[in-house]
Amino acid sequence: MGGKRLAGRRQGVTLSEVALRAAVSEITVSRILRNTGPIAEATRLRVLEAVRETGYVPNRLAGGLASSGSKLVGVIVPSLTNVVFPEVLGGIRSALIGTGFQAVIGVSDYDLAVEEELVASLLAWRPEAMLIAGFEHTLAARAMLDNSGVRVAELMDIDSAPIDLAVGHSHWQAGHDSGRYLLDRGYTRFGYVGHDWLADRRARLRHDGLVAALAEAGLTLVESQRNDGPSSTHAGRDTLAALLARGSGLDVVVFSNDDMAVGGVFHCLGAGIRPKTDLALFGFNGVDIGQALPMPLSTMRSNRFLTGKTAIERVLAQRERPGQTEIIDTGYQILPGATA
Repeated sequence: MGGKRLAGRRQGVTLSEVALRAAVSEITVSRILRNTGPIAEATRLRVLEAVRETGYVPNRLAGGLASSGSKLVGVIVPSLTNVVFPEVLGGIRSALIGTGFQAVIGVSDYDLAVEEELVASLLAWRPEAMLIAGFEHTLAARAMLDNSGVRVAELMDIDSAPIDLAVGHSHWQAGHDSGRYLLDRGYTRFGYVGHDWLADRRARLRHDGLVAALAEAGLTLVESQRNDGPSSTHAGRDTLAALLARGSGLDVVVFSNDDMAVGGVFHCLGAGIRPKTDLALFGFNGVDIGQALPMPLSTMRSNRFLTGKTAIERVLAQRERPGQTEIIDTGYQILPGATA
């Protein structure tokens, strides 16, 4: 899929552009960024603001080394404890074998300010490309990525306009297709169990797609309960318990992901509720633990390994930014399982 025209490839914001914007000399900018010598506080703040506004990143590769490139690919993911992202990294590693490039990985812990710091740090080494999960960035991080001139692949999501390349699938459509699948199986009284949407925009999109599918059938969510923190098996167990305590007579509960859904299965087993027979349970991601349950979890599997592999192959096949943005849909599959 194609997208809007890009303004054209840039080589990155220069030191002189920052100096001009801050109305100081290039030497002053350099001294402030290296934190050397006495500088008036007002001048320092003005220069740092100019750096943020322009997206300037210092070059840590000097002279001839810079001309030969760093042979690095920057990768930023929000978590390594969430099993989804190691699979993405596995795809990236697979595609890098034999290329001479190495991945340098940063973990943001779902914190956009930390992500911004990682973007600045990795871009300073002039990587061949930057791979970063999702579309949510601070304005400063976006400016750095926009103006860096390197290939930028935003992963796991295709529901917004990318900086350069997006590889993943539509989370809104995944939520909608989950709803349609469950409606076609005869369920009508839907509940939803989720986790913090502020840290996980993609979970919110799936929820919204589900709600849209129900609305098309003349239905709404009967009950909804979200845990304030991140997703986990414990959170899924406890949040489902709180939802069911309201006694609303649900026949199916959709979870924000498989971590939460597996916790829901454990609650049902402990409370004498028979999954599918008494209450259908449906997740998202298709992680191994859900499929290893005595009753495999009904869920939707995203193609995470393929997403990482495809992104690397694309950016290394065309190392100059093309004249337009591109979106690659790596899709998903419904796993019928035994819980819905």
